[in-house]
Amino acid sequence: MADGRFPWRAMMALGFGRLALSSQAFWAMTPRELAAAADTVFGPSFEPPARSDLHHLMQRFPDRTADGHAQRRHHD
Repeated sequence: MADGRFPWRAMMALGFGRLALSSQAFWAMTPRELAAAADTVFGPSFEPPARSDLHHLMQRFPDRTADGHAQRRHHD
C-alpha cells in the first residue's frame, strides 16, 4: 500500500485466477486468510500494514457507526 490504496486488483487476480475461488468464498475471507493464501503462492514476502495505514483504513471503513451500532456489509 505504498500509494495508500489496497491492491484489490492483485488480490482479486490471486483469489479468482490463481486460487480459483468462487466470488462467495473470496469475499467471505478475512484479511488474515487472504494473506495466508498469498503466502502459499508468493512466499511470506508480504509485510503487515503499518499502524498508520491500518488506522487510516479503520477511519475510512469503521466496523460501527457513529452511534455505536454495527454496520451491515453488502457484497454484490
